[in-house]
Amino acid sequence: MTREALYAGLDMFMEGLLARDPSRVKWAPNVFNTENNVALQIGDGLWNTITARGDYDLRFADPVTGQVALFTTVEETNASSGTTFRLGMNSDGAIAEVETVLVRDADEALKFPNPQFLPKPVMEEIVPEHERATRERLLTLANGYFMTIEQNDGAIFTRFHPDCNRVENGVQTTNNPDFFVPVAALGCEEQFRMGNYRYDDRLRARRFPLMDEERGIVLAYGFIDHCGKLGDYELTDGTKVSSPIRRPHTFYLAEAFKIRAGAIEQIEANFITVPYHMPSPWDQKDGAKPMLRNA
Repeated sequence: MTREALYAGLDMFMEGLLARDPSRVKWAPNVFNTENNVALQIGDGLWNTITARGDYDLRFADPVTGQVALFTTVEETNASSGTTFRLGMNSDGAIAEVETVLVRDADEALKFPNPQFLPKPVMEEIVPEHERATRERLLTLANGYFMTIEQNDGAIFTRFHPDCNRVENGVQTTNNPDFFVPVAALGCEEQFRMGNYRYDDRLRARRFPLMDEERGIVLAYGFIDHCGKLGDYELTDGTKVSSPIRRPHTFYLAEAFKIRAGAIEQIEANFITVPYHMPSPWDQKDGAKPMLRNA
């Protein structure tokens, strides 16, 4: 499929969703649909409650695999939430996969203060051909980021651009001294070299369904498990710190990596808390019953 066709399919989906009318969307015979890591029928969940969509529109596509994604915000009456949509489309333009990560901050125990979903020119830019990475290299760098989080002993398993920044649930969590976590004042690589995230025990069920080679963006999914057993520990510079998570806990995440000239330049993530060690329905997708829309 072409990028234009994938974006047209995304627009069709969003128009149907905003109208709360699944019949406006061209569906494949078998559709697998999840919202916040739970398989739902098309027409359930956000389809019943969406009242508006915000202006934020970060979209990218993978013509090779027929995948398209959107980072945006949605409103449900009196609450606005950062949201990631991923659609898998057949060659005829029919939607066969829908994966939605909806950060209903009003329901989250861990709230990020003052989220702002603003355009990021670096994410929108086309990567010059001489600075583009192969699909294999894109995957290696994105997975290396996850490896770095999981190990987090100061070793770096990916490459970071000197100006790399990360935005999580609408809040910049690098080079941001105003964020409530002190390590947020540091840049991407500096945070990991300090070994701050040692309380992240596992980054499992990693998936990389979309690689936009032209834009240099990889969309990844996974879970960060926190066993909760780590208490006090030392950073690589000897600073003594305490883990902020002392009970079993899991994040389910959608994370986009902008890669240019062999380095991660920008990161955009939406994530939510789910039951500890919750599995992914996408891992059992091939053997699962398709989640078709209600008649």
